[in-house]
Amino acid sequence: MSEDDRARDRRRAAEALLLVTEEPLVPELMAQLLEIPKADVEQLCTELAAEYDATDRGFQLVKVAGGWRFQTHPDMAPYVERFVLEGQSGRLSNAALETLAIVAYKQPISRAQIAAIRGVNADGVMRTLTQRGYVDEIARDPGPGQAVLYGTTPSFLEKLGLNDLDELPALGDFVPGADVFETLERGLRPEAIAEEQAPPADEAEPGSDDTDA
Repeated sequence: MSEDDRARDRRRAAEALLLVTEEPLVPELMAQLLEIPKADVEQLCTELAAEYDATDRGFQLVKVAGGWRFQTHPDMAPYVERFVLEGQSGRLSNAALETLAIVAYKQPISRAQIAAIRGVNADGVMRTLTQRGYVDEIARDPGPGQAVLYGTTPSFLEKLGLNDLDELPALGDFVPGADVFETLERGLRPEAIAEEQAPPADEAEPGSDDTDA
């Protein structure tokens, strides 16, 4: 078998493996299955991904959660959502999304710390996120009581299409600018509130006589 034939077989084998995997396929395992070095696996997957993008397919080969997988192209989201979400109501609540964001950016973090940030008990929401496979126990606090510390899972990265946590957007992108804080602070000053509540200057006082003497 020529080298070109072997290369073509490896490409086809890689596509077959990526098609049947349920989770992102890590390069180490793919290298064992294809019997080639890990560096060659990375190059092969990178070339396949570029080929799919260049031919404008409805799917992509992307690296997420440390492995490679096929996923639908973002442009096809409206059509995929119609199929996947039709008749379903399994979306996370706002409370769950808020809690998941806290875990993602503050991990490792305990339930007590989450509750302190949100201002409400987080036990129920954390159970939901754990059952969904988005968060899990990752360590124990070395301090008194050795509280359980939680962090996000590979499934969380996979759902968001991220390869690692470093790809999360910076928190600064979501913090209002100084001008917004200044406007809010100015509106909460006592004199501003009194001015807002005061009646218009041209409004007559109750019981006053506007007729000429």
